[in-house]
Amino acid sequence: MIALMLALPVNSVGWMAGSIRHGTAPSAPLGIRMVAEKALNKAEAPSISWDSHTYVDEVPDSLVRDDDLGGNMDMRRRFEANCRRAQNEICKAISELDGVEFTQDVWTREGGGGGISRVLKDGNVFEKAGCSLSVVYGTMPQEALRSATQLNRAEGYAPGERVPFFACGLSSVMHPRNPMAPTMHFNYRYFETDGGVWWFGGGSDLTPSYLFEEDVRHFHQTYKDVCDKHDPTYYERFKKWADEYFLIKHRGETRGLGGIFFDDLNEKDPDTLFSFSRDCLDALIPAYVPLVAKHKDDDFTEEQKKWQQIRRGRYVEFNLVYDRGTVFGLKTGGRIESILMSLPETARWEYNHSPQPGSPESEIMDAFKNPREWC
Repeated sequence: MIALMLALPVNSVGWMAGSIRHGTAPSAPLGIRMVAEKALNKAEAPSISWDSHTYVDEVPDSLVRDDDLGGNMDMRRRFEANCRRAQNEICKAISELDGVEFTQDVWTREGGGGGISRVLKDGNVFEKAGCSLSVVYGTMPQEALRSATQLNRAEGYAPGERVPFFACGLSSVMHPRNPMAPTMHFNYRYFETDGGVWWFGGGSDLTPSYLFEEDVRHFHQTYKDVCDKHDPTYYERFKKWADEYFLIKHRGETRGLGGIFFDDLNEKDPDTLFSFSRDCLDALIPAYVPLVAKHKDDDFTEEQKKWQQIRRGRYVEFNLVYDRGTVFGLKTGGRIESILMSLPETARWEYNHSPQPGSPESEIMDAFKNPREWC
């Protein structure tokens, strides 16, 4: 069987694999079909590494490949276009609040895909704010796929076989200077693996250093309204999921005060789930920007700044140990600057630190250790 496969011209392999993918070669012997499919996967989804990107001066019209014959091409293009739109709107709103513009890096990869990273640093309001779009074609180890999802998406692959995939997502983290203003994170993504498996994931969450209950209620209510518009079960499910996902297990406390989080979402048709993802992105500006505007000029002490730095240390611990996006990026050879963009510029660790009983710091620690209902 191997000798027969090697005797086929290269263009025969490509034709056979393409015919298999589109269901037009049912009579091909199984062995030839399997080898042909793998040959096409190798050509379409090359391995990537941390330095396999090339910086470009002009932003391409699309980072989705024109010659991509697999998967849901319409959804891939729509999801990328929506991420670009949201990136522009969110960065504009943050820049207007801060008075400092984002810098931008654009890169592509030879096998397709690339990214647009925007970072605001040393701002008037934000110490660091990032918003990064990425489109990725590649193959990943099965352990990387398991780290990216709760379900076993690697069924049907032989031990050690790499999984071809497509992914597109928009991620952001905002770290304000003032400890009274909360940090915010969001990520919305669309995944496909070879063979037609697809799902949506994402969420938005709030990480304050000090507790202003009306702020947390505003953030949660904004996302509850979005969830209720699409499915009355979503907010309860996804709020609970966020509380569980953002748990720093070795500390017994959450990273922040949650929001919503979901993954492996393919229980409805893709258009319906795309609309939900789009509305979640659109909710970010009204959910978050007013909170920073409210607190950016609040007075604070040196001790309160130290507490903010300690909480940022917890942020770093979660991201490097538990965060699926960070682990997935590192395991699949992603661009390091984009993967670690979420980390704050400064953080603090104090040995055996514990807030004074009855203090504002102790008050929010109780909320970190005992997740509450906010709306």
